[in-house]
Amino acid sequence: GFIAMQAVNSVCHDNVEQFVAKHLTIQQEVHTDGLPALNIIDKTQQHEARVTPSELVDEWLPWVHIAIGNLKAFLLGTFHGITGKFLQEYLNEFCYRFNRRQMEREIPNRLLNLAIIHAPVYSH
Repeated sequence: GFIAMQAVNSVCHDNVEQFVAKHLTIQQEVHTDGLPALNIIDKTQQHEARVTPSELVDEWLPWVHIAIGNLKAFLLGTFHGITGKFLQEYLNEFCYRFNRRQMEREIPNRLLNLAIIHAPVYSH
């Protein structure tokens, strides 16, 4: 249930390879659609790609459409549209919130623990 997103100009082997190296562990299981640019994932991951009819895509990639729908609602509802200049920052915030959606009750304790263990900051 964790996601990562990256704004790119094109989905090509180089961009996919960099993304995989940054966000996935070696030999992690990865399911994708049949986009040829994603075939490079085979080099380092347990990759299974399927060309999937649109009516079955939710069975093969169930979280993809949920995440995309939530991202659209986040961008249009919260920010009422965005520009490309800060797109990666918006994606980062969305992923941060999405990846912590089950941790809401833990947030106050996590913040308190960080405040306790953090070294004091002195200004000169």
